[in-house]
Amino acid sequence: MPPLLLIALLAQHALGAIDRHAIVSQYNPTTPMQVGNGNFAFGADITGLQTFYPFAIMSSWGWKNDSLPPGKTLADVENYKGASWDNHGRPVQYDFGGDPLIEQWLISNPNRVNLGRVGLLFSSAEGLTLNVTESDLTGAGQDLDLWTGTITSRFSFDGTPVTVKTMCDQERDVIGISIESDLLAAQQLGLFIDFPWNDGSSKFSAPTVGKWNMTANHTTTLQTTGGQAEITHVLDNATFYFSLDGSSFTIDRDSPDAHRYTVWPNSTDTTFSLSTAFGLTSQIDAPSFGKISASSRQAWENYWSNSGFVDVVTGSTDTRANELQRRIILSRYLMRVNEAGDTPPQESGLVNNGWYGKFHMEMYFWHAAHWALWNNWDLLDRSTGVYNSFLSSSIARAQIQQGWAAGARWSKMTDPSGRSSPGQINNLLIWQQPHPFVFAQYEYRAHPTEETLTKWQEVLKETADWMASFAWWNETTNVFDLGPPMYVVSEDTHPNVTINPAFELAYWRLGLEYAEQWMTKLGANVPANWTLVKENLAPLPVQNGTYKVYEGLEDDFWTDPEYTNDHPALVGLYGWLPETPGLDLDIAKATADKVVEHWNLTNCWGWDFPMLAMSSARNGDPEQAVDWLLDPLFQFDDVGMPVGGVRVPTPYFPGSGGLLYAIGMMAGGWDGSGGEESPGFPSDGWNVRSEGLSRAL
Repeated sequence: MPPLLLIALLAQHALGAIDRHAIVSQYNPTTPMQVGNGNFAFGADITGLQTFYPFAIMSSWGWKNDSLPPGKTLADVENYKGASWDNHGRPVQYDFGGDPLIEQWLISNPNRVNLGRVGLLFSSAEGLTLNVTESDLTGAGQDLDLWTGTITSRFSFDGTPVTVKTMCDQERDVIGISIESDLLAAQQLGLFIDFPWNDGSSKFSAPTVGKWNMTANHTTTLQTTGGQAEITHVLDNATFYFSLDGSSFTIDRDSPDAHRYTVWPNSTDTTFSLSTAFGLTSQIDAPSFGKISASSRQAWENYWSNSGFVDVVTGSTDTRANELQRRIILSRYLMRVNEAGDTPPQESGLVNNGWYGKFHMEMYFWHAAHWALWNNWDLLDRSTGVYNSFLSSSIARAQIQQGWAAGARWSKMTDPSGRSSPGQINNLLIWQQPHPFVFAQYEYRAHPTEETLTKWQEVLKETADWMASFAWWNETTNVFDLGPPMYVVSEDTHPNVTINPAFELAYWRLGLEYAEQWMTKLGANVPANWTLVKENLAPLPVQNGTYKVYEGLEDDFWTDPEYTNDHPALVGLYGWLPETPGLDLDIAKATADKVVEHWNLTNCWGWDFPMLAMSSARNGDPEQAVDWLLDPLFQFDDVGMPVGGVRVPTPYFPGSGGLLYAIGMMAGGWDGSGGEESPGFPSDGWNVRSEGLSRAL
């Protein structure tokens, strides 16, 4: 635990600690939900399993490559080259515009796999398998104990009660299942296990993932030994393992032509518990249900007790406080289940697939930066290591493929290999580039050690080297330009005319400033070109007292829906970002007001609303900041899933990450906010207490 967090927690305990357990428990969901550990998640229906609905079992490691297009070979993939575009008189080779069959294969591969399905199976007293639907159950109810990560499902079938407990081990990718019912003793209740085909034929696979009727495309093989069972699942060249252990059971394959297996208990006990493990290697000897239960309870109690916490409901008179607290608590749970893995998460976490299950490095800030403010460093440390693991391929992308003089260019849409997915936007977006400086800066504030400085040194140096190389010296204006070609945050401008976008210029300056500070702390020389570029970057484009999306954009762009219809990154100039060199705060505020007046907010994405809230908070309007977090267009469903809206399927987790980052900033303060408690919340109607938060930049 960081020393400053420990001091803060001790001080708050002396003042009377928040009753965290009581607040968390108020929001226990009573409709189907997930259990998971950040790298692995299991979606449950009303039975606590996947009896009636094939909610996904997904992971950070479960990927496969499809077969190559007909007539294509691995050599075609390895030799693939995209188009070359002019960049200030020099051709730059990108990943888009090559052989269309190989290009699409690279976009959709690897794709993320739904690992299987586990559900209840009912039989008659005569031993005949019954076709049971949810309507056949009576008295069905479910409760997820957020404090321990345990789903308890209760219902009756044919007048006999059934109780199912479901939880996830926090060290291994194992689901623990405990069933209690007299139906077990009567041999009328068992389990089925099924495995779907997965491929990259669809960009979005939601609300379910995989195809259950394409059984000829893949294989499963059952082995049993010593009371355990293991099923090997092969899809093309990818192999996954599923193991079953626990109470004595019999398992059989339903048909040679199917991948469905039936499990029946061997005893006449009224309890039946199993461990279901998933992995890339044999999972025999999975932990017992009791050990899984202990692992889940300990990890979740530690999570809720020993990191940041915000109470907005106790003592608040604003009628919306309960809803905001609900969103906070459920977002904290869902992010821990879906977005705390060893690689950056995809937009829909481990619920379903978007963009073939791949993750987006520009969105990594919105998925993960909140962990820093809430002091969950054990979780954030899991995934920030991708910058080191992706470093060599990013250097090759920048210097070998694209011909830049120095540095590493971070990809946009990628997978655990670090390979960039082809596409104009994927290749020409740049606002992911300064993200490592933000993560490093937060880590050093929490752990101001030589080890932290050294850990990030090479990543930050290569990141800044490319940023300095990308900036082009304009001999006419005597400034360094950004672009063209490039895409801005909103991805809706024409890349070949986009030059000096306001947000990207500000973020570039901030990143290079942090890079200089890092080298100074290390006692190393600051490369002269970093300083030269930072101090001579083009000024932020201004027209009639407001900032423009990019330099040269039509003066009346505020009334042109082509430019006011997606991420309103102009409000991020002061809100998401702290004050940066050259930023005029009055102009920034006027720009934010103009966005509110003219932007098509009905077409915004989830994280846009927390970005608007942070802008309002920094600009001294906490009432509006809270309004943005509770805007009718910023929706969360009954279990706290952030609604995708008109743009993407639900869930869209950058909305949850953005909410938690904004709450952390508004409750915990930011650099320059002074000593006021909860400076981003209004005093009228709101009584906000926080523990264990770190200040935002």
